[in-house]
Amino acid sequence: MDIGPIVDEGLGNASYLVDLGDGRALVVDPGRDPHPYLEAAGLRGLHVAFAAETHLHADFVSGSREFQALGATILASAEGGLEFAHRGLRDGDVVDLGGLVLQALATPGHTPEHLSYLLLDGSAPLAAFTGGALLRGSVARTDLLTPEQTEPLARALFRSIQNRLFVLPDDTPVYPTHDAGATFCAAGPVAGGGTSTTIGQEKAGGALLHAPDEETFARDLMATCGTYPRYFLRLREVNRRGPTVYGGRPPLLRPLGAEDFRWLLEGGAEVIDARPIGEFAAGHISGALSIELRPAFATWLGWLVPGDRSLVFVLSEGQDREDLIRQCLKVGYEHLAGELAGGMAAWREAGLPEMKLSLVRPEEAARATFLDVRQRSEFEAAHIPDAIHAELGTLDEVADSLPSGPLALHCGHGERAMTAASLLERRGRKDLAVVLGGPKDWSRSVGRPLVRGRSR
Repeated sequence: MDIGPIVDEGLGNASYLVDLGDGRALVVDPGRDPHPYLEAAGLRGLHVAFAAETHLHADFVSGSREFQALGATILASAEGGLEFAHRGLRDGDVVDLGGLVLQALATPGHTPEHLSYLLLDGSAPLAAFTGGALLRGSVARTDLLTPEQTEPLARALFRSIQNRLFVLPDDTPVYPTHDAGATFCAAGPVAGGGTSTTIGQEKAGGALLHAPDEETFARDLMATCGTYPRYFLRLREVNRRGPTVYGGRPPLLRPLGAEDFRWLLEGGAEVIDARPIGEFAAGHISGALSIELRPAFATWLGWLVPGDRSLVFVLSEGQDREDLIRQCLKVGYEHLAGELAGGMAAWREAGLPEMKLSLVRPEEAARATFLDVRQRSEFEAAHIPDAIHAELGTLDEVADSLPSGPLALHCGHGERAMTAASLLERRGRKDLAVVLGGPKDWSRSVGRPLVRGRSR
């Protein structure tokens, strides 16, 4: 079988293009931008005839409707309540793919309507597309709907794994959707080593999957669930109702003069400064949110900015505008009002005020209180002695409780710390510095070891 993964490194997801052997292709859990799939299909001389969804995604906008607009049939759970045309499937239903067969397996847990798909040649399983029901060394979390559903879904997931997936032949290839370490959908870390695994490998590895009973599995799974981006709370409904179809032609960023840009700011638009953090530190618009354009851009945009907000951008000349637009759209941001034409140089030429932030080496921040804005698991694994901790995603909620005096913000490299500094700056904090590098860089520069455990 020719099964090609299409990986979104920023979200930690993999979707799949499957050659059906007759000039047609199946895509599984496609992202919103159809171009990577169409390009891969074109190279193989294929056209996409089917788009299969394992569940209502909370972490990205589905691209199935883009393929439907090109003639593909959408396959999805009949329990999902989709408000657009699709072929609804229930447990055991089969779809004739023209020689091959796709069988739906009800595997609730990550979501109530979750399906896995078994690709069959006759009775021989060729592949299992498990979505979030079975990852490499882990499973997807069950706490993304409501607290009341978290434990029942965890128990349902144990039964799905044991009774529906682990009964498949050990050599069955497994292709999960939530794939890489960047995903916030996984319950605990996902194993490395590619985008696929097998049923036998998952039976043999992964502490969570070795839980002796449902009670232990549910307890251990729920203990791994940390925070997750706020946009997860709204994208299931976007995908259920059906996202806007762009026909492969996403909007362009409109260039805005400095005065028009300022007028939009005064009207409530959110300024996203996507330039490298060094450029942001050297001069930026008051109130701008620093989110450097990189693979993780969409995650932090979705975590920190309301989904209905009109967005305006500050960019450097050489940055990829198309990438920025794709990242906004894939997490549901539709109101892209434009970018500052000429960047900060135009802002300065118009005589408009700007702010600056300090960017320092680790040894230069010795007299400040260190504020670590990484995820809790990162902090507890190793952090600077006496550092205080506040995850970037929750910083606005705890900002008023931070100690007074100089703060040296840091993360793993500097990008999240600069985002945190921009959040605090617009709340009125002025005694801020962003540390280049992470805890290991600090340890090397000052010759002191890091510590483990929770913050003081």
